[in-house]
Amino acid sequence: SSLGDIIHTLPALTDAGKAVSDIHFDWVVEEGFKEVPTWHPSVDRVIPVAIRRWRKNPIRSLCGKEVRAFWKNLRAEKYAAVIDAQGLIKSAILTRFSRGLRIGLDQESLTEPLARYAYQKIVNVDLKEHAIFRMRSIFAKALEYELPDCEPDFGLLKNNFPKDDWSQGKYIVFLHGTTWQTKRWPDDHWIELAKKFAQLGYHIRAPWNNKKEHQTVEAWAKQCEAISVLPKLNLSQLASVIAGAKAIVAVDTGLGHLAAVFNIPTISLYGSTDPKRIGTQGATQMHLVSEIECVGCDKQTCQKTKNDFAACMKSLTPEVVFKRIEE
Repeated sequence: SSLGDIIHTLPALTDAGKAVSDIHFDWVVEEGFKEVPTWHPSVDRVIPVAIRRWRKNPIRSLCGKEVRAFWKNLRAEKYAAVIDAQGLIKSAILTRFSRGLRIGLDQESLTEPLARYAYQKIVNVDLKEHAIFRMRSIFAKALEYELPDCEPDFGLLKNNFPKDDWSQGKYIVFLHGTTWQTKRWPDDHWIELAKKFAQLGYHIRAPWNNKKEHQTVEAWAKQCEAISVLPKLNLSQLASVIAGAKAIVAVDTGLGHLAAVFNIPTISLYGSTDPKRIGTQGATQMHLVSEIECVGCDKQTCQKTKNDFAACMKSLTPEVVFKRIEE
């Protein structure tokens, strides 16, 4: 149900495709990210679900045609296996009403233990491991093959994404969008960093996903001519822009993992979240983490700064980011 989770799961499908002959997947995914599973060659059918939208008006949604159509779509096939890779109550409910051998995590591996009652077969993973390893381990244990000892293969090729005017030239992409206030990097830091890149002849591409983000990047562009505000793009178009970048600067956001998939040099900035568990992975990926003692608090608001930018993110200066990405 989040972009990062979905991208973290792609290598598990690649592993399964190599280990189990003629295996194919249908994938239940939050509607906003339904494009992403289609990028993987082992995915036959995507089944969009709109839990985020339905829960805003649950009574009306549960009685509506859209929800009934979803359940019919979910139960249209009987599967050899149904894997709940997310392990939350909401994903467990969907798993429970699907048709096939239901497989999920055991009580020690779940953050929401009640989910275990939906499963007929359980597997164990270490919650301290990185999310990509956890996903690969879940699939290997669920489908009973040996977990390969190799780097994760996401099954995506950047040449498969169509190029347009926004993916041409010498540019850096700023991936700034996030729902958590404690993951955001201060606006003046982004602007100062953009000016430093501009002095080296780079342009900046600034994507956005909602009205607030659009207003933010428009304000940046007024203070730095090198910043180009992208039009509203779908995920495939954004993937093409990311794949063509010379480098990426990102906060903890799902799009940052696409930079890792395409092996683009990336500086990712972490404050309230722990990159050891959910950070981008790869030889071209660098994580910058504050030295403030409360870093990694995993909270969406910062008690030290209230509605302002979190202290841990403020402490990551544009000078340090610029120096690291030059390296």
